[in-house]
This record gives sequence, C-alpha cells and structure tokens, in this order.
Amino acid sequence: RSLAIMALCRGAIVSGRVLRGKILPLASVSKFYQTVSSKAPQTLFAQHRLLIKAPENYLQFARCFSSLPPHVVIKLPNLSPTMETGTVVSWAKNEGDQVGEGDLLAEIETDKATMSMDASDEGFVAKILIPAGTKNVPVGAPLVIVVEEEGSVAAFKDYQPEAPPAKPVEAAPPPTPAAAPAAAPAAAPAPTPAPVARKPAAAPSGGRLFISPLARRVAMERGIDLSMLSGSGTGVDGCFVLKDLDNVVVGAPMGTGAYTDIPITGMRATIAKRLTESKQSIPHYYLTVDVELDQVLKIREDLNRTIGAMAGKDEKPPKISVNDVFIKAMAMANKCVPEANSAWMGDFIRQYDTVDVCVAVATPAGLITPIVFGADTKGLLGISQEVRALAARARDNKLKPEEFQGGSITISNLGMFGISSFSAIINPPQACILSVGGTKQVVVPDGEKGHKSVTKVSVTLCCDHR
Repeated sequence: RSLAIMALCRGAIVSGRVLRGKILPLASVSKFYQTVSSKAPQTLFAQHRLLIKAPENYLQFARCFSSLPPHVVIKLPNLSPTMETGTVVSWAKNEGDQVGEGDLLAEIETDKATMSMDASDEGFVAKILIPAGTKNVPVGAPLVIVVEEEGSVAAFKDYQPEAPPAKPVEAAPPPTPAAAPAAAPAAAPAPTPAPVARKPAAAPSGGRLFISPLARRVAMERGIDLSMLSGSGTGVDGCFVLKDLDNVVVGAPMGTGAYTDIPITGMRATIAKRLTESKQSIPHYYLTVDVELDQVLKIREDLNRTIGAMAGKDEKPPKISVNDVFIKAMAMANKCVPEANSAWMGDFIRQYDTVDVCVAVATPAGLITPIVFGADTKGLLGISQEVRALAARARDNKLKPEEFQGGSITISNLGMFGISSFSAIINPPQACILSVGGTKQVVVPDGEKGHKSVTKVSVTLCCDHR
C-alpha cells in the first residue's frame, strides 16, 4: 500500500509540473482560443501520452479560464495576389446584428478594386474592431468578432484587441575599435555642447538672400530653387543653413499659395508602385508603325449595318469599335509570334498557349485592366460585348478578382482623346503592351490619280528587351 501511495504521489507531482508549464500559460491567453490549432495538445504534450488522448476536453478545459464567451475573430483576408494592405470602405452589419452564412459583412478596397467580404458562418456581430474608412489595414489584422449567441454580445462592449508583439530588433554588432598609435593613446573627444535655440532674425531688406556656402551647394544638388526661399533661416542673423533645407519639398514653392491635397486610394498607390518598378526594372524598347485603316473601317461599317438589320425595332444594336478590331488583330498576331505572348518569370520565360488580352480601362479610382480571355477564339461581336460589360463593371468597382488578374498581353487606346501616338508602360510580368493612337487623314502617292487621302493610325508596341 505504501508503494502504491508513493507511486500516486510521484505521478501527481509530474502531472502538476506539466500542467503548470503547459496548461496555465495557454489558459492565460484562452480568450483567443479560436486561434489555437486542434493539434495543440499533441504538440504541447508529445512526451505525455495520457494528456493527448482527448484534445477536445483539453481545449474545453482551457476555455473555462476565459472571461469571454465563445467567439470567432474574423481577420482581413488576402483578396488578391499583390494585396498587402486594404481599406475598410463600409460595414454592412452593425454591432448586435445577426449574420448568416454568405451574408455581406463589409466592403474592402484592395489594390485592384472594391470587393465584398462575406461571412463564413452564422452568429451575431459582437464587436467591430476596425471602423469604416480605415486605410492601410494589413492583411491578417482582426476586423470583427462574431459570437454564437445574441446574449454574448454585451460581453465584448469594452473589448480592446491586444497589439501584436513588436518584432525584436537585432542588436548591431559593436564596432571594431580602431588601432591607436603606439606613441600616445587617442584622447577622448570633448562632449559636444547642447545647441542653444536662437531666435531667427528678421529677413534683411533689399532682396538679398543670406545662405551658407554648404547649404547653397546642397540646394543645387537637390534641385531646390533658392528664389522660393522666404522668411529667414536659423543661422546667424537669419542666414539659411543646411538644416533649414530638410523640410523643403523639391519642386514645391514655399509660398503661402492655396492648394488642395488629394488623398490617394489603395488602387492608385499600387498602380504608382507597379509602374515605377516596371519602368525601373524592365528594359523597354518601342516599335512604332502607321497602319492604313480604310479597308478595316469599311468592313466595320458593313458588319455594324448587318448587326443593326438583325436587331429588333425597339432594340439598340451593339456596334463594333475600332478598338475591338485591334484586340482581335493583336490576338491573332500573338498566335503567329508566340514570343510576344509570354511573360518574364525571373529565371525562366513562360509562353502562353492562349491569348488573354488585358484592356486598359480608366476609372475614377485609377487604371484597371480587365481581361478578355481567349480573344483569339472569339468573334468581333463577342469581343465587343464582353469589353463593354467589363468596362462598365470596372467603372462601378464590380469586377471579380479573376476578371482582372493575369492576362498575357495588354492594349491601351487613347485615340478617342485625340492623342496621335504614345508609349505605354509594360504591365509586368507580360512581355508587351500595345499603344493605339488616334486616326488621321494622310495624303499618300497613288499610281493612277497621282495622290489620294487615306486614314492612318499610329500604333506602338512597347516590348521587354529581356
């Protein structure tokens, strides 16, 4: 009997040590138990078989320590491959509202478009952690808390999410001391006296600008116009010194003229980032040719006449545009030159079998490129109807991610704005983008009449030299 009691006591001591080192730390953060994997007991108690037989009971035991009822924290999902942050445009549900599976929770603005975030389970909205209008919310940040029962909503009234732990900063290695001369050790530098704040003197009259030689040279290197400096500096007798140039914006006047700061949307910020990377990292080269369009315009007119005759009396017939013809022509040209229908993937080149044409569409929020998939296999009327539907959804921010992510080549047309020709920036990782200008009447030689007037358009193919 004494041996049995000793064995039980030893088992109790060992179990107590395990529980103290494993259960209690987990229980202290058990209000976030929904983030604990179901395999946590197997991981924590890998060497203790008696404690890994019932993981559900273990998790239920940990929940008992929580002061909050069962809940689920919904985090910001990754809605596009290039998404790093998002903007909460609006919430479709308020705190206390019931949500069902598939209901709209919020509208999230990504780097491409405004998309809907739907609920994946039923419950009640207990706490909205990120208010509407918040920008630059990182992917994975907690957005909202959903509970199972309506009575549990009140428990989260004053809930505040804990800030994520700061990333540890690696200490810089100590600098290697310089070898001192053998004759005499280097003297310790005298402590630098604290600068005394000096009241700037009034600007001298006569229009002369007092600036130190160093500040003048640095201003010239930074491209700062000295004539735009106003007031006085912080140097002696109001002289401008180097530190006075730190807050000067290059190219912006320092006067008090009226101006308006326009906020940048997430889409426009992403466009600026990608275009800058494209222009800096891709070796662009440009091929321009003038194309005669008289026969194309005649065929287009005949097709539109035929389509109009097939439409009903009260039905507005669709019309094929010149841009639709260019989309089809570019798709067929890519089948003949597959090198243009490819993408630079870093350590290899991917050549596509189908031609998916991205069509540049200008929206109030920025430029977006919906895709006409398989343009080489579609007719002109089908391409025309699809482009118009995609452009309408793009301007309303209703595009789905699969409708604008990908593509094998891009076309951009500015002819309707009177632009004769231009050179677009490649949409990486694609190899080419076609820039289409406006039509113009040109007089060319003619063997019979001596000369004739034709319609021409300038197109520029911007290519990746790699």
